[in-house]
Amino acid sequence: MSEARGVAAVRRAVAAWRRRRETVAFVPTMGALHDGHMSLVRRARAASDRVVVSIFVNPLQFGPGEDYRRYPRPAAKDRALLRAARVDLLWRPGTADLYPPGERTRVRVEGLDTMLEGASRPGHFTGVTTVVAKLLDAVAPDVLWLGQKDAQQARLIEQMVKDLLIPVRVRRAPTAREPDGLACSSRNTYLKPRERTQAAALARGLARARAALERGERDAARLRQLVRRTWRGFPLVREDYVALVDAGTLQPVRTVRGRVLLVVAARIGGTRLIDNLEWGPR
Repeated sequence: MSEARGVAAVRRAVAAWRRRRETVAFVPTMGALHDGHMSLVRRARAASDRVVVSIFVNPLQFGPGEDYRRYPRPAAKDRALLRAARVDLLWRPGTADLYPPGERTRVRVEGLDTMLEGASRPGHFTGVTTVVAKLLDAVAPDVLWLGQKDAQQARLIEQMVKDLLIPVRVRRAPTAREPDGLACSSRNTYLKPRERTQAAALARGLARARAALERGERDAARLRQLVRRTWRGFPLVREDYVALVDAGTLQPVRTVRGRVLLVVAARIGGTRLIDNLEWGPR
């Protein structure tokens, strides 16, 4: 596995592969890799000739008082995981590589960035879409791999790619989960033992809603209530939101018709976690 720091080095590596007509897949991450990230890498490895992974803890997507400084950065462990997965190039840009002095351009996907996570974390998605646009410009991959756990983020990036005419195919992989159902997340490492046990409530609430959908329940209010009722058995769980939205527009729905997302966010101790359930025809 090769490693690159600056943008020019990444472009040189990709250009060499292009001359050999090799396909390139890209997995952007903030490091602290877990099985969710590695499932994306494995899918990228299986479907493309070359795989690029970036590790960059993006300061622009963290709001005041969020965990930018304490976000885990286990560089040696991450490097070993990627080497074992046969990643071709690890790109670890510095902040100045992506936000050089005088930089002032921002990318915003209007209409999808102010609800749900956007309402709870103002400015977050401007940070996400801006950095992903920069990463894509540098790597110029054929395929971009994203995870379903961050469903709203994936939807914004899909829209950005379409609107800005970026020539990349966006693929989503299913949410990777721990044995008790908890969605894999770098922030899971913040949880204390009792909090970790309580965190299973998010997946249990979604599983209960899925069972109701399979039985024919289509009322959004009742589905949301099933999640909240499940959470009542987990006293450390503090709801941020429970919402049922259209999977394309992210607008709230009253009745399940077409493809929808049941999206949840909660705090457990000092840790904020998200999860979702996608339902309906493709």
